[in-house]
Amino acid sequence: MDHPPVRPPEQQLRPQDLEAILDSLVEGIVTLDPGRRVRGINRAACEILGVERQEALGMQCQQFFGNQFCTQASTVRDAVEQGCSAENVMAQLHGPDGTSRVLNLTAKPLPPSAAGSRGSLVVFRDVTELFELRENLARRYGLHNIVGKSKPMQEVFRLVEEVADSDATVLIEGESGTGKELVARAIHHLGPRSAGPFVAVNCSALAEGVLESELFGHVEGAFTGAVRDKRGRFEAAAGGTIFLDEIGDVAPSIQVKLLRVLQERTLERVGSDEPVPVDLRVIAATNQPLGTLVAEGRFRQDLYYRLRVVPIELPPLRKRRDDVPLLAEHFVEQFRDETARPIEHVGRSAMELLIDYPWPGNVRELENAIEYAFVKCRGGSIRPEHLPPELRQSVVAAPPSADSAAGSGSDAPSQPPSDRQLLRDTLAATDWNVAKTARRLGVSRTTVYERMARHGLRRPG
Repeated sequence: MDHPPVRPPEQQLRPQDLEAILDSLVEGIVTLDPGRRVRGINRAACEILGVERQEALGMQCQQFFGNQFCTQASTVRDAVEQGCSAENVMAQLHGPDGTSRVLNLTAKPLPPSAAGSRGSLVVFRDVTELFELRENLARRYGLHNIVGKSKPMQEVFRLVEEVADSDATVLIEGESGTGKELVARAIHHLGPRSAGPFVAVNCSALAEGVLESELFGHVEGAFTGAVRDKRGRFEAAAGGTIFLDEIGDVAPSIQVKLLRVLQERTLERVGSDEPVPVDLRVIAATNQPLGTLVAEGRFRQDLYYRLRVVPIELPPLRKRRDDVPLLAEHFVEQFRDETARPIEHVGRSAMELLIDYPWPGNVRELENAIEYAFVKCRGGSIRPEHLPPELRQSVVAAPPSADSAAGSGSDAPSQPPSDRQLLRDTLAATDWNVAKTARRLGVSRTTVYERMARHGLRRPG
């Protein structure tokens, strides 16, 4: 049997050479004896954890890495105790000097000694700066599930953080599907009323008489079926925030009562003239330009200004296409966690389709498109054939949009589509399916039918 040649003594590594090699590495390296005491340590490990070599030698593993080692890095601890391996474990630990560090740790068993016992090798890298960078990016590009890195969304984030500390009434304006309720929830949770309730009311989903009772409550006998007193949503939101979505659809009679709540912070239940004090924050939202409704005499001017103390305008998705990849991958992660389906990302060709699509249903429609892809795709990356057919067809045969027309020689700023145009585009994208259109716009089917009648829209053919 051939044996490997034995190196001459002058070619063999001396202990001091091995020590110099280990000290030149940027990774921290620690060897532990079978009793889990530090037997060897290189220079990087000392610098990362802020400890002197002689001080570290003989330390117990838990003392060396800190008390959090048993909880934050339990996988590594178990590997050391059981003589097995653990790789790429992230943990935030406090070293002997008390400094908090985020480490990426790997543990390997050492060859057994003559007595058969094994020590362990622990290799770790300081990834604190990388961890903090990711945290900063997460805070910068996402706020309570609102995702965006584009300039318009960064302005929205700034406004949300500024207004959250106050109790000012906020009016959020934006097309359907742009995330108005997410912004309202972010303002609530970042503000001083976060411990109180957040009560959301879709004002367009309820008939006038029902909405009045829902908002302000009623007393026994106020109308047929009122068999007992009932608190309204305003009282239910006491100490917290009430979110009035689609405020532009509220009837004039209810607008008067809303104005009184905002002016006097009192309300009257249906069937009663006794004032009830309310302590809460009001956030309203609309997908219609309230200023236009005021000019048309369909919305009270005094209520408009009471609601619009702090206006926040959410840009449509077609105005922030830079956010489409970020949003798409956000939804991929979300549905991957929910479904456990091994889908990694959106492929390049599919992403190009997503970026080019006009998104009449905005972020909600993009979320629905990714959910559809999770039904069609079995794993790997999402390809064009996994996307909704109306999306692919619309991109292939889409007429020039107002945005592209404005950018092709005209200096006139592009305008968001009117309520009629948005409704017509969404109906066309869903093949005039009212249920799908309602889901994409975030309204009830009754509202869709009402708006179709108002704008004279009928299914072609």
